[in-house]
Amino acid sequence: MTCDLFMLATEGVRTLQPYQPGKPIEELERELGLCDIVKLASNENPLGPGAEARAAVAGSIDSLGRYPDGNGFALKRALAVKLGVSTDSLTLGNGSNDVLELITRAFVTPDHEIIFSEHAFAVYPLVTRAVGARAVVTPAREWGHDVEAMGSAVTDRTRVIFVANPNNPTGTWVTVDSLTRLLNCIPENVLVVIDEAYSEYVQVAAYPNCVPWVAEHPNLIVTRTFSKAYGLAGLRMGYAVSHPVVADLLNRVRQPFNANQVALVAAEASLQDSTHLTRSLAVNRAGMMQLETAFNELGLDYIPSVANFISVDVGGDGVGIYEALLGQGVIVRPVVNYGMPKHLRVTVGLEPENARFIEALETILNSEPS
Repeated sequence: MTCDLFMLATEGVRTLQPYQPGKPIEELERELGLCDIVKLASNENPLGPGAEARAAVAGSIDSLGRYPDGNGFALKRALAVKLGVSTDSLTLGNGSNDVLELITRAFVTPDHEIIFSEHAFAVYPLVTRAVGARAVVTPAREWGHDVEAMGSAVTDRTRVIFVANPNNPTGTWVTVDSLTRLLNCIPENVLVVIDEAYSEYVQVAAYPNCVPWVAEHPNLIVTRTFSKAYGLAGLRMGYAVSHPVVADLLNRVRQPFNANQVALVAAEASLQDSTHLTRSLAVNRAGMMQLETAFNELGLDYIPSVANFISVDVGGDGVGIYEALLGQGVIVRPVVNYGMPKHLRVTVGLEPENARFIEALETILNSEPS
C-alpha cells in the first residue's frame, strides 16, 4: 500500500484518543471467566427503565419496520409541556453526547477556542479536538469548576464554554449565584453549554435549573439525557434546550433519524413515570449514604457528590486497585485520564452491589503491604 491512509484524516481526528467507556460485564466474563459480576462503572440507574417505559418499548415492536419520526414530534411535545418551553427550542440527540458534538460541528471551527474545566467530562476535549479547535482548560477549584477562571479565560477566539453541572467524574456542582455571574459576564457571541446530565439526582437548594434561563440568555444551551435517572442508557436519548435559532442550526447538522423509534417512545413514557423517578432517587440517596459511611470507616477521602456516583481517593495506585477489583468481579471506573490517578469513580448501585464493592475494596486495601 503506497497511500498513507492515516494521513488522509484531518489533524484533529489523527490526534484523538477514542473515548473509553466503562468495561462491559461481558468483556470481563470473557477475560477472566468470571460470573456474578457487579458493574458500578458507567453511572447507570441500577433499577433500569421504569414500568411505563418497558410497556412503551413492548408496544413499539410492530412499528420497527418503519423509520421513526425524524422530528420526534411526540417526545418534543411532551418535553415542551414538562419543561415549559416551545418545541422549536428542542434538539434531540442519540444521547446528550450526540448533542454536544452537534454544537461543536455547528458553531466551532479551527479558528476558535473552547473552554472547559480541569477534571471535566472527557467528551469536551474529544469534540474540541475533532473539529480542530483549541482547548482552554481552566484549573479546578476543590475538584469543581472555577467559573471566575472560566470567565477570565474568554478571548476573541472563544466560541463555546462547557460547564458540567453536576460534573462527571467529581460530582461537584455550580451554584445559582456562580452561574449567574458567569452568564452575565460572557459576550453574546460565546455559547455557554450547561451539561445537566445528572440534574434529576441533585437535591440541594442552591442548584440552578437552567432551562428557564434560556429565555433570558439567547447564547445559553442546556443539555440533558434519559440515560441516567430515567434508566435508558442502552437506548441513547438526550436533548438540548436553546434559543430557537440555535436549535434550528443544530437540527440542520443532526442526522435525520438520530433518535430511534424505541428510544423515542420509551423517553416519552418515562416523563410520565414519576413513581419510577422517585424510587430511583431514593435508591440513590440510600446507596450514597452506604458508600460514604464505608469510606469513612475505611479512612478514605472522597469528593462529596450530588449525582449518582462518587469519586474516592484509594490512597495509592488507582489503576492497580481498579484491576484488583476486576479480579474480584467488581467493575468501577479509574479516572487517571481525568488527572485523578489516586481516585476511583464508583456508581451508586443497589444495596447488595454496593456491599459487594465495599467488601472487595476492604479486602484489597487490607492485603496491600503497609
